[in-house]
Amino acid sequence: MNGVGTCFSESDIERYRDVFRATMDYIKGSDYAGYNKHDGLNSPILHALFGGSKWTRIIAIQAVMRSPWNVRPLLGVPRTRNPKGLGLIANALLDVHAAEGRSEDLAEAQELVEDLLSRAATGFPGLSWGYQYPWQDLGFFAPRHYPNRVVTSWIGFAFVEAVWQTDSAEYLVALRKIAEFLSRAPNVLQDDAEMKCVSYVPDPSVTWAVMDVPALAGAFLAEAGNVLGCAEYLAEARRLLNWVADKQTPYGAWYYTHPASDSRITHDNYHTAIILDCFDRYRLASSDDAFGAVYKEGLHYYREHHFCADGAPRWMNDKEYPYDIHGAASGILCFVRAASTEPQYGEMAKLVLDWTLDNMYDPRGFFYYQKTRWMTKRFCLLRWCNGWMCRALSAVLRYGSENGSSVESP
Repeated sequence: MNGVGTCFSESDIERYRDVFRATMDYIKGSDYAGYNKHDGLNSPILHALFGGSKWTRIIAIQAVMRSPWNVRPLLGVPRTRNPKGLGLIANALLDVHAAEGRSEDLAEAQELVEDLLSRAATGFPGLSWGYQYPWQDLGFFAPRHYPNRVVTSWIGFAFVEAVWQTDSAEYLVALRKIAEFLSRAPNVLQDDAEMKCVSYVPDPSVTWAVMDVPALAGAFLAEAGNVLGCAEYLAEARRLLNWVADKQTPYGAWYYTHPASDSRITHDNYHTAIILDCFDRYRLASSDDAFGAVYKEGLHYYREHHFCADGAPRWMNDKEYPYDIHGAASGILCFVRAASTEPQYGEMAKLVLDWTLDNMYDPRGFFYYQKTRWMTKRFCLLRWCNGWMCRALSAVLRYGSENGSSVESP
């Protein structure tokens, strides 16, 4: 992915660098630990009262998540290190190291990667990670630390970048093990010559097909296949993304699940961005533009239906509020990637980032969770807020100047 060009001025980049460093200082001052969007059942009180069944668990998690205030300290929810958050932050540090060459950033990223290796799940094929809290979704229940393909993919992307920058034999082994989990762990929902779909969690009983899961697995396998020179991974990546491409609506969007009726979520902001980024990751890693039309149509839909005129991230295509920090970060990442081939998207990345800094950033070094029609939730969920925004800022710092570096060969 080449540099975005000149849509970001030198003063813009300096401002974003200052925010990135302040945000990293906040993260390090918190020892990389914080509260999480779905961690309500880490409360011993709520776990004892509501942890026994699907619907009581959902009620407890949703009540904490939707509260206008951060009630976690009152409920005894501990601050914890989120493995996906560690992966996002490590990747952000590697991006900034590629842009600025500070050895401290590389060393810090490697410390996080080593920490992740020590937190990997046991009892499953390959190498995998899950959330550090019990999590009940409509389609499954995941106990604390139970691995899933979404967390594992995002950590996998950090390992890919770490391999490019360090050439570590240990990280190369990790790539193969991550690929084993994503490809072989239960449950494979479809597997034929043209398409493949895998489940969110490695539970043979789960048949819930979530759209971004095969997209993320495919994008990682493409990048790992590129690094390792493995044609098998690249072929499997194409089948996984074929499945996702096949589910694009005639107007360029994706539902959260297939079939769409399995979830009340329709076309939301950040999952749309993630799917689009996965197609672009595949293109860059494989040099195969088979999904070019799918990507362009989806990108146009995303730009037109998921952002307000001032850059605020809409919650869904048909629902403006709340403005969520994850939507802002995902939009910035998506548009920065898109600008490598369509420069006008660089202006969108700048518009969204500047709106975010003006509306959802606290100068003490953290980003707010959400902005509703009536109020702003002025607290930080470390992975959801600072983790994602560090990743977004790092992409701008790495690719947002005329001399931006290349993803394929750091």
